[in-house]
Amino acid sequence: MRVVNFQYFLTRKKFLVILLFINVIGTIYGYYWYGYQLAETPPIFLPFVPDSPTASFFFVFVLIAFLFKKNWPLFEALAIMTLFKYGIWAVVMNILTLIVSGYLPWQGYMLIASHLGMAVQGLLYSPYYRIEGKHLVIAAIWTLHNEIIDYVFFMYPRYGALDQFIPQIGYFTFWLSIVSIWITYYFGMKKQRKTMVF
Repeated sequence: MRVVNFQYFLTRKKFLVILLFINVIGTIYGYYWYGYQLAETPPIFLPFVPDSPTASFFFVFVLIAFLFKKNWPLFEALAIMTLFKYGIWAVVMNILTLIVSGYLPWQGYMLIASHLGMAVQGLLYSPYYRIEGKHLVIAAIWTLHNEIIDYVFFMYPRYGALDQFIPQIGYFTFWLSIVSIWITYYFGMKKQRKTMVF
């Protein structure tokens, strides 16, 4: 009974509007947070640098579609894959920063909470996705290509305290991408799908 009530709550139009507002604000702030790095980034790499805000940007389109009782499966695949990947990645990087430096500013704790929320929200709405194989493939190519941009062309997000561990972080991030692709397949492509009903 609790699960039913929880799903009912998730699909209320007012809640979707609130969640949309939160993701729009979070996306804007995320691009602002990347501002200093974007200013130094060659134009060709600009779409691939602000990882987390781009993930929430994808989810904004998923929520807009839901509000119109529609599905945009490519955005759904991109959203769940990147929300999980970069949500978990940011949580791990901030915890590692705390371990290595012995200190994490309040913004770091805010990032842990917000990025954990990112990872979770993509999963919570997965029963309503309509992802097909072609959408999974496109999202996987985007995600793995982003990996190359980050760790071959060194466009990864800057965490000064962790600079000495970049090879290890790149290795971890690659396998996190693989897990994120599997998560998208497992949760986003089940045969039994729910319909968004207000």
